[in-house]
Amino acid sequence: MESRAPLVVRWHALELDPPQAGASQVATVELENTGSATWRTRGDEDGLFLSYHWLDERGNPIVWDGPRTPLASPVEPETRTRLPLRLRAPIPPGRYRLAVDLVEEHRFWLAELGNEPLERELEIAPRDADGARVFLSDRAEPTPGWQEHVRQLHEEGYAAVGGALAAETGLLRRADAALEPYVPGGGRNPAFAHPLVCPSLLPPLEPNTEVAGLPAWRPEGDEPWIYDARATIRLRSRSGRRRG
Repeated sequence: MESRAPLVVRWHALELDPPQAGASQVATVELENTGSATWRTRGDEDGLFLSYHWLDERGNPIVWDGPRTPLASPVEPETRTRLPLRLRAPIPPGRYRLAVDLVEEHRFWLAELGNEPLERELEIAPRDADGARVFLSDRAEPTPGWQEHVRQLHEEGYAAVGGALAAETGLLRRADAALEPYVPGGGRNPAFAHPLVCPSLLPPLEPNTEVAGLPAWRPEGDEPWIYDARATIRLRSRSGRRRG
């Protein structure tokens, strides 16, 4: 009798909605345990998890570690099951290869044991930006081209977009010290260490803090965000009077 390897998977189906850049969804994977060992997830970081990689057309990894999806219950040998897969599409839009696999956390991917991952070539569409909401104040006025630039960033895949702030200053008027990190100049900063002020947000995101009395969003969760200093908002003084 031929012996079976402990961890062997056979993939049967992958069901998902058309992916949009940066957006998340729950796909469905149908797979079968054709090895000799029972599959189990034990705790948050132990056992087998369903996950994925995003690869370019040449097989180079763009996103190596996708979110982990635990097994809801043990999967016995010779058992076929359907599992949800939490999936977030890559940025920017374009053509990618999705490679779904099982991972023994902190040890190996099953593909490293000789199993074939479940692969699909997918066209990632621009993210739908029609629901974007801009959170300004009566002091804030976007500069020309701001809305178009911010929409492009949303379509690229970012759920939250913020930019620079140009505050009125003068002989007797100083800019609020809290706004110093937002001085215009430069470009994108994906490691920006401050909240996005007067942001444009895709639902269900809402401002979760304030900076100098202005609505702001401090990055939380796993929604992709971007700070781009080329998108500038002018701030009038707190008196509300425009300079002559």
